[in-house]
Amino acid sequence: MYQVKPYCVELQVELPTCMYRLPNLHQTMEPQHQPANVADPSLQALEVRQEEILKRLYELKAAVDGLSKMIHTPDADFDVTSIIKVEEQTPSRAAVADLDALLGKDYGALRDIVINANPSLPPFSLLVLHGLLCQRYKVLTAVHTHSSVKNVPEELIKCFGEHPNNRSRQEYQLGFTLIWKDVPKPQMKFSIQNMCPVEGEGNIARFLFSLLAPEPSAVILTQIDSWVDTVIFQMKEGSNKEKAAVLRAMNSALGKSPWLVGSELTVADIVGWCAVQQTNGSTAIPANVQKWMKSCENLAPFNKAAKLIK
Repeated sequence: MYQVKPYCVELQVELPTCMYRLPNLHQTMEPQHQPANVADPSLQALEVRQEEILKRLYELKAAVDGLSKMIHTPDADFDVTSIIKVEEQTPSRAAVADLDALLGKDYGALRDIVINANPSLPPFSLLVLHGLLCQRYKVLTAVHTHSSVKNVPEELIKCFGEHPNNRSRQEYQLGFTLIWKDVPKPQMKFSIQNMCPVEGEGNIARFLFSLLAPEPSAVILTQIDSWVDTVIFQMKEGSNKEKAAVLRAMNSALGKSPWLVGSELTVADIVGWCAVQQTNGSTAIPANVQKWMKSCENLAPFNKAAKLIK
């Protein structure tokens, strides 16, 4: 066969001496010669610095929290983010036990209560509570209609009656705004825009009534909460059989005391009265319950709600 001479000739190329000499970047160490678990010193320094910064931030946060408990600024909004953390949970009324004293002072800042409610299921207990709030505080009232609903009855738009709001906002202590909106259940926010809303007529009623009366004992509070839940879930949303059972239980309790819980009006009476009114005569009302309903209707805040229900 023919023999072909090599076509590549090894040439010795002299590199210029004016350039920096760099190591070959494509050269890698063999796996057996690589050091194990060796971190970059710069990364270690960065981690140490990050930990120091986080530690200082936590220390600053603790210092600010301590100062906030010692200093109360007049224009600061009342913080109720610790009251409502989870939806469908009873508000902690201990956190607002001193709210009456707070609202009694002239801070020049209006505390707003904003409630969204569906006009097809009006929360009449909130109308009664609004009347009670007006007896105790200077309340700036407003009713609006959201674009999500149509044809709201005139009586619901004027459910609070005529309230002249020609005075300055600083002259009021509470702002009570009701918005008729397409929502599955009533929602409420108090003062803080980004707080978790309070949902459910019973939970909102508990919160609003806490602005009117001091917190009762644990035993009384448990009885009130039990009645509110029973009325909401069994009287308003239950079957006729459940409604009759609740009425029998109410009749038995009212045979021992003038109100559902003890000798004073509570939020259980307000929610219970509205629920009985909304039964539409589906069940017979016992004698003690009828007497109790008349006692409720003798109070002025129940009158407006009674006219709307009938």
